[in-house]
Amino acid sequence: MSSLLSTTTPKILVVDDLPHNLRLLEKILTDQGYEVRLANGGKLALTSLSRFTPDLIILDILMPEIDGYEVCQEIKADVATAHIPVIFVSALSEGLDKAKAFRVGGADYITKPFQVEEVLARVQHHLKLVDLNRQLKERNEELENLNIKLQLALTKLEYLVNIDGLTQVANRRYFDTILEQEWNQAKQQKSYLGFILCDVDYFKQYNDYYGHLKGDDCLIQIAQMLSQVVKRSGDLVARYGGEEFALILPKTNPKSLITLTEKIQERLVELAIPHECSDIAPYVTLSLGGVSWIPEEKDKTEDLIQKSDRALYLAKHQGRNRTVIL
Repeated sequence: MSSLLSTTTPKILVVDDLPHNLRLLEKILTDQGYEVRLANGGKLALTSLSRFTPDLIILDILMPEIDGYEVCQEIKADVATAHIPVIFVSALSEGLDKAKAFRVGGADYITKPFQVEEVLARVQHHLKLVDLNRQLKERNEELENLNIKLQLALTKLEYLVNIDGLTQVANRRYFDTILEQEWNQAKQQKSYLGFILCDVDYFKQYNDYYGHLKGDDCLIQIAQMLSQVVKRSGDLVARYGGEEFALILPKTNPKSLITLTEKIQERLVELAIPHECSDIAPYVTLSLGGVSWIPEEKDKTEDLIQKSDRALYLAKHQGRNRTVIL
């Protein structure tokens, strides 16, 4: 037998109502190393397919009860067996209807009396096609799996590119992108855009006293707290730089902005992160500067940031641990 691409033994189902035809085909095929199963009628063949999935079916046309055409139609109608190629067998004297054979799903035909070389040539041809299709399917599955892994890797990369490595909130790069998007959308919709800058009070003293590792832990806790309070799907918490955080809050009017800053200050008190070097409290505090703005066409995002920065400056100048909304 000429070598096939697959290392598994091909399985062939032979269907014929005449015992001597079955025995002859069985001998031809088993001598070549194929695994052969026999069925002496169409109904038995269909029943056996529920327990045995061959790589190829050799099917006689003229059989009692149900002929080969009907058997082939049922095979092709079943999603579990539709892929199996069918080679029809018929004597020329029986009037092989080649057009019908192909119409019902046949892949090829062999005429009786059998020529061993022809039988083997057609069988090997279709088994090679089966094996190539199998390999193609496996390659496609591999490519699909690789594509899934690639998409996951790209998603992870996008996450890493957009997220601050320490605090796990948005980084400055992503902040700039989202602010521009939300600013333009607020212009189009003539809606409020809320914006807050938060600064950790006396953070340099905190780092000097507790060390930079504790300082990192402090920033992480604050970032987590802000993410818990600012939790609408369109809102964004970002590390603006150093110990500063920025909050982008679409469709947030001045009243809602004040309510949100009060919640932030309340949660910060609940955190009660010790800060023995603070000049205003025994725990870590925040100064917040906020703006709620309906931007006009002439306005720019820099205007929003500058106004919020001015509000933050006032909060610090007035004694820190407070919020100023402009």
